[in-house]
Amino acid sequence: MRFLLVLLTGLMVVGCSGSPVSTNTAANRSNSNTRSAPPPVYGYEVVRSYPHDPNAFTQGLLFHNGFLYESTGEYGSSSLRKVEIETGKVVQKFDLPRTDFAEGITLLDGKIYQITWREGICRVFDVNDFKLLREFSYQGEGWGLTNDGTNLYMTDSTHVMRVLSRETFKSNKMLAIMRDDGKPMMKLNELEFVKGEIWANIWHSEHPETLGKNNYIARIDPSTSKIVGWIDLAGISPDDQPPVDYRPGSGHPKEENTLNGIAYDPASDRLFVTGKNWKKLYEIKVTGPKTQ
Repeated sequence: MRFLLVLLTGLMVVGCSGSPVSTNTAANRSNSNTRSAPPPVYGYEVVRSYPHDPNAFTQGLLFHNGFLYESTGEYGSSSLRKVEIETGKVVQKFDLPRTDFAEGITLLDGKIYQITWREGICRVFDVNDFKLLREFSYQGEGWGLTNDGTNLYMTDSTHVMRVLSRETFKSNKMLAIMRDDGKPMMKLNELEFVKGEIWANIWHSEHPETLGKNNYIARIDPSTSKIVGWIDLAGISPDDQPPVDYRPGSGHPKEENTLNGIAYDPASDRLFVTGKNWKKLYEIKVTGPKTQ
């Protein structure tokens, strides 16, 4: 069934381009190879590093007016924070109820939306004073959150990304994110909208059943749901994570210190990344793509 769907989709794309559908086997093979080429993999350079609270279990990150805003998780210590980049100092904070596990955040129209893991609650705060403005409820888990200036985008541990109304928090569309090998891209986590793309952390991307590649970020085109590139951040923060050759599930004390936090400063074209319980925040420059 999947093969038939792919074949029909390919015929539709060629037919809609205005060109006749070719019966030449070599031409079709060439077109097929072009379509199935894997997305490019980009590297990185560290521009600068900054202090980061090692007790912050980072679940969401964004940049606004010279400050970072961070959502930290875990039951009993979940919060929303305003943080000085240069020092890592928390200058403003809202503590969630001890029964809530905070997840992703995004800023839209002067309001910060913060979701929770299993509690089905989205809180909306005023970005200036963290005043709680309203709450929404939703079904299922909440992981990552971002927006395109109009709609919200949320992940829930699966390969499905929900497109939500900012007024009602109701889903009006679903995006199925697939890998180039045809498998669903599971465990899409913290999200950031960057130059028309959604950049997604992948929870434990190093696990063989997930991706088998350490510290990978997926670059997703929201108009097509396709992964159009990867960013390989392997080795970026060795002191904050287990060694590269560790065995997943072995109980290493830093095993849950996964890469999770992308913040983009569009005015200065700066990109920041960090992870759960990392001691550092990194300003990076994306390089490449690498030679495949």
